[in-house]
Amino acid sequence: MYTTVWCGYCVRLKRALEREGIEFDEVDIEVDPSAADYVMSVNGGNATVPTIVLPDGRALTNPPLPELLSAIRAA
Repeated sequence: MYTTVWCGYCVRLKRALEREGIEFDEVDIEVDPSAADYVMSVNGGNATVPTIVLPDGRALTNPPLPELLSAIRAA
């Protein structure tokens, strides 16, 4: 999950994933310039977080929890 420390949507999504027992790695795009470049590459030049990369390589940007859970289970 690509995040920033100040992103409220990121905090909410991280808590929801933790409640669901889903493990994830977190990368702060303000600390890792290559991560910021990646996020912008999949979001039309915008540094929008949370951006989630699924095991199959698809990226979801600020997905609603039901959509993310469905995508994770289908991957």
